[in-house]
Amino acid sequence: MTVSPTPDAAGLPFDPTTEYWQAIETAGTLRVPANPPYARAYPARLPDGRYLVLPLRGVPGDAGRCVASLIANHASLDVVETLAGFMAQRARAFGAELVVGLPTLGLAFAPLVARALGFSRYIPFGYSRKYWYDESLSVPVHSLTTPGAGKRLYVDPNLAGCLRGRRVLVVDDAVSTGQTMASALALLARCEARVAGIVVAMQQGQRWRERLVDEAGRPLPLACAFESPRMRRTAGGWEPEPAA
Repeated sequence: MTVSPTPDAAGLPFDPTTEYWQAIETAGTLRVPANPPYARAYPARLPDGRYLVLPLRGVPGDAGRCVASLIANHASLDVVETLAGFMAQRARAFGAELVVGLPTLGLAFAPLVARALGFSRYIPFGYSRKYWYDESLSVPVHSLTTPGAGKRLYVDPNLAGCLRGRRVLVVDDAVSTGQTMASALALLARCEARVAGIVVAMQQGQRWRERLVDEAGRPLPLACAFESPRMRRTAGGWEPEPAA
């Protein structure tokens, strides 16, 4: 069944996502232009030269901007495993002692990254407050995809002690503005963990750089499986925004 494009949150006709994130493409099978301008999809180039085609989604309140979207728990298992493999390869040099996964979509990658790095477990953070949780082991969180949402990020008090003094690798699906990751870093600091590095499937633009720093203001090590620019509308279609 063919589904017609539906308006995005910004009122623009982007594709439904039923067929996205299901396969890795080669240059020979790529169904969209490899270079800008783009129409409704962005071909993200992976470290091995293949591509993952991502749907474009409008930025709320700004019809002239859009971003590529990766919804990991809608993706095929092969795609998730492939991306997690690249993430583990690039994060190995950080020398982490423990993996922390961020909700919601970072939890699709964290156990696979942890296993690939030789760990038998990982520590999940969450948005759901269980009755035995300690409010002091939580922080407020905001993100590009959930603007204005009054969420809090929690760690189970039974797991918080595992983090004390450990070199931690933080795993998430994407980084864009860095707001969600900054909240995670604040919670890790409360747990007295040391951040060895951050790894994400998708690095989106560069706005995150000013937020993700250590106590001395130095940039934290960050690795990704692939990069995805923020886009602006032009006469020919969507073009990557100039680097800041």
